[in-house]
Amino acid sequence: MKYLTSYEQAKKGPRLKRQTDGLIKKWVFDIREREMDCCGEKIQYFLEKEKGVHLAVSHIYSILHEKYILRSKWHKNKKRGSVPHANKPREVVQMDSINFGGLFAFTSIDIFTKEADIMMAPVLTAEFGKQFLVQVMHRRFDSHVELLQTDGGSEFKAEFRSSVFNYCDRFRIARPYKKNEQSFIESFNRTVRKECLGWNQYHPREQKECQDMVESFLERYHYHRPHMGLNMQPPLSI
Repeated sequence: MKYLTSYEQAKKGPRLKRQTDGLIKKWVFDIREREMDCCGEKIQYFLEKEKGVHLAVSHIYSILHEKYILRSKWHKNKKRGSVPHANKPREVVQMDSINFGGLFAFTSIDIFTKEADIMMAPVLTAEFGKQFLVQVMHRRFDSHVELLQTDGGSEFKAEFRSSVFNYCDRFRIARPYKKNEQSFIESFNRTVRKECLGWNQYHPREQKECQDMVESFLERYHYHRPHMGLNMQPPLSI
């Protein structure tokens, strides 16, 4: 009888929430700010690598909710194209461009290895598109890929189109308004804005300065920043 009374009393009242050490919370906040508002998976990666502490991703997001307003970017019932797939390096490479006012960034990514490249240009023309094609193929992609995909922009026509088959077996133009068909390069472009050049407008005279920023970002992107699609490893960490 005494045992039952003790058991019932123990069950009364609200259960206290498990508390997280304040130092660990500080580490979570510091990593998020240092890594440009990165996701919970990347925070988990850096916590384990730098502090030897393992937290579940759900727990990390609970901590982040204490300080930040986190919103999902998923939009339901939105028409989407098919997502491209690759099973080996140099099988599918996507290209695109980003408008920074007086400057433009040509971007490219191997969707399997996540290796990427960027070139700043003062105008958005097919001539600069061709220059980027030559640069990226020699610098990143061993001068040849199986499939190269771009959108239908004018920067990927004329001079670009006349040279593209020197570096790929197939060239494909993504369908308009089907963002998923360019999902990898669109994601990379957001990363470039978020972690490197921002949403600023640049003047053509700032081209060299921006290219220097881009090269520094690419070094960090390839050797330091973990990628969820690579089992939380940087693209060129091996």
